[in-house]
Amino acid sequence: MDGQQLSNEARIDAAEILGGIREWVEIETPSTDGAAVDKLSHLIERQFGELGAAVRRVPGRDGFGDHLVFETPWGDPGEKGILVVCHMDTVWKHGTLERRPVTRDGDKVYGPGIYDMKGGAYLAYYAYRHLVRQGRETRLPIRFLFVSDEEVGSNTSRALIETEAERAKYALVMEPGRNAKGLEDCVVTARKAVGRFIATAHGVAAHAGVSHELGRNAMRELAHQILALEAMTDYARGITVNVGAVRAGTEGFANVVPDEAVAEIDFRCPDAATAEEIAARIHALEPVGPDTTLTIEGGVNRPAYERDDGVASLYTHAAAIARDLGFALPEVSTGGGSDGNFTAAKGVPTLDGLGVCGAGAHAAHEHLTYSSLEPRTRLLLGLMESLA
Repeated sequence: MDGQQLSNEARIDAAEILGGIREWVEIETPSTDGAAVDKLSHLIERQFGELGAAVRRVPGRDGFGDHLVFETPWGDPGEKGILVVCHMDTVWKHGTLERRPVTRDGDKVYGPGIYDMKGGAYLAYYAYRHLVRQGRETRLPIRFLFVSDEEVGSNTSRALIETEAERAKYALVMEPGRNAKGLEDCVVTARKAVGRFIATAHGVAAHAGVSHELGRNAMRELAHQILALEAMTDYARGITVNVGAVRAGTEGFANVVPDEAVAEIDFRCPDAATAEEIAARIHALEPVGPDTTLTIEGGVNRPAYERDDGVASLYTHAAAIARDLGFALPEVSTGGGSDGNFTAAKGVPTLDGLGVCGAGAHAAHEHLTYSSLEPRTRLLLGLMESLA
């Protein structure tokens, strides 16, 4: 990661960048509507293709959209290069844009998915376009990965992400910059492992008034398990276990002893060893009450993204580029997962949170900051041109 002349053209235009982001945001892409996501992916495919990128479309499955891989026309295809990771899907349902159109209020530009992460995804495209228009080639080949299902766990894209990570020397993840721990506009250098589980308690149904003693209340059994699960949270060790949803009984029928109760569980752990420990403890849970059973399904669905020496070195390099460009680049760790978890777990030095700055991911006040568009683009270009 030695230095070289960085692309620093005056023609990087924040207004033009915002116009491109707006075009992408105005194509609604809820994760579960593959056809909707593909409307955006076809636009992105055309935009990259017009700039000479080699295009590979990986068909989606299970109702999710296609994934895209673009490769720069320069560099040896067999050489390990830079992997730029983006996602096209958002958490927002159809119709959100009609209620909350893209609007600007001073430095803040609001819109569904504008911060997480269409803003950052567009910066990746714009940076590539800038290199092509300036006639510049990077030392390493660059591969751009756009997936369609990140917001719902990357189940259909994980294998592709991991395959592309094996071809990468570095991974740059265009998730948005974060504000945390009193710091603003941070990049991310560590993310916790994420686990998802379903716990199902089975009991015996009975009439609550006539034969209550014959029933075995699955909800009662599940309540014991919820307490055991929540007790696994250990803030000092960076562990959280959260029972986030429960289903039991039949609404309007309190006179029935329920024979089934289901809990959805999320855990976050700072490293692979701790994640393995907590997963084992969850799977080891046993029923408490007589004549009840308990089944546990699930496991770790995003491995830990740990701040190892490779990540630290990549961050130091990025911070130096930012300093030369005139701004600070603080780092932060977070409990939220991203596709950077997969690249980092493959041993690829990964830098996340390189997208636009702002706030409000998954919330009605989601916005990017207009003032971040140019510096974040220049930072990305600096990384692309200097990594070797």
